[in-house]
Amino acid sequence: MSEQNFDLVVLGGGSAGYAAALRAIQLGSTVALVEKDKLGGTCLHRGCIPTKAMLHSAEVADTARDAAKVGIDAEFTGVNIERVGEFRDGIVASKFKGLTGLLKAKKVQVYEGEGKLTSPTTVQVGDTALIGKNVVVATGSYPRSLPGLDITGNVITSEEALRLDWVPQRAIVLGGGVIGLEFASVWRSFGAEVTIIEGLPHLAPNEDEDISKALERAYKKRGIAFKLGARFSGVTQDDSGVHVSLENGETLDADLLLVAVGRGAATEGIGLEDVGVTTDRGFVPVDAGLQTNVPGVYAIGDIVPGLQLAHRSFQQGIFVAEQIAGLNPVAVDDANIPKITYCEPEIASVGLSEAKAKELHGDVVTTYDYNLAGNAKSSILGGAGFVKMVRLKDGPIVGVHMIGPRVGELVTEAQLIVNWEAYPEDVAQLVHAHPTQGETLGEAAMALAGRPLHAI
Repeated sequence: MSEQNFDLVVLGGGSAGYAAALRAIQLGSTVALVEKDKLGGTCLHRGCIPTKAMLHSAEVADTARDAAKVGIDAEFTGVNIERVGEFRDGIVASKFKGLTGLLKAKKVQVYEGEGKLTSPTTVQVGDTALIGKNVVVATGSYPRSLPGLDITGNVITSEEALRLDWVPQRAIVLGGGVIGLEFASVWRSFGAEVTIIEGLPHLAPNEDEDISKALERAYKKRGIAFKLGARFSGVTQDDSGVHVSLENGETLDADLLLVAVGRGAATEGIGLEDVGVTTDRGFVPVDAGLQTNVPGVYAIGDIVPGLQLAHRSFQQGIFVAEQIAGLNPVAVDDANIPKITYCEPEIASVGLSEAKAKELHGDVVTTYDYNLAGNAKSSILGGAGFVKMVRLKDGPIVGVHMIGPRVGELVTEAQLIVNWEAYPEDVAQLVHAHPTQGETLGEAAMALAGRPLHAI
């Protein structure tokens, strides 16, 4: 048994953990980083990056189908799923190599293996006890299922979906949130018949209702079926595939069932309860400084209740390193963290929905929708959609919600507008380059400021 002493011990090497380690190193601390799998965590290996690579392949497939519309003679002959996988895995491998090299260059001491807290200051990894003045827990999340629903055979989660070496002809997706919508989009672009089962009244239920309704219209146009307010009852499997039953007595047949009902906190077996850290259904409550109920033990990323987003986790990693160093960093409220769903059409949002703004502020809320049909770049890209801004009367913009081609690239400006509490009059006087989709934010702000230029 050996002991190693550090200023900071980080348990988990995903987006949250490695960000905390790198920022702590910048601030002059010694850091141990423990990871039982691969550095980069879910986002790099089983989430954000590989799924977005596949979504790009899907976009190229759709572009090839529609090439004649823009005067290009091209023929779509099918999807080579093996080469899609090679492209996806190549991107992941490149980013993994870069991350491991960066941590080594910055002198972060990486320990491979399962870590467990044995005291508020100690993480045990094999025969080594890593002792830190502070400990940060950043163990991430895993795909959840429903009680009694076993993940086996052709009943899969997103992790198994990424490893498929075949394209389903028919797929059922249980869950109309981000993960379900993205895989439904990929498989439809690859030629599959897709049906989404969602228990709530809308797809993308966490988005502004107008965005959800627009997405439903777009998915209908793409031929993606969905059943809203539908309750899953059970599933059986045989040689012909899966047979999904709903509580209303309906049965749906497909090659596979993707279970996309959310993600749980990966905190089991890491010693939290043993050292007195409070948990709630696996998640770890924290105070405003991301500290648990045990002094010196912090929690960040997907295990902290709230949004499960890699960029939230990354920012929390930076925040906690600065908090420990006494820099008094400013936290960003979850509502003001940008969200993107990379389906087709894309969804991006930041701030309050219209309904939430009215719940918090009453009748002083006004909105404006700018249709992308009036934007030249959006027309060139060939997509429909709109930008919706939510403001308080005679006050700031408190929400921006978008649907359409590549609107995820617009959300950075949108989050600056919301987080800096900009008034429409502030944004309206800024110059947006032409022709860009960014002009849509300027046009919406001009309209809310009472000076619409292109509104009819």
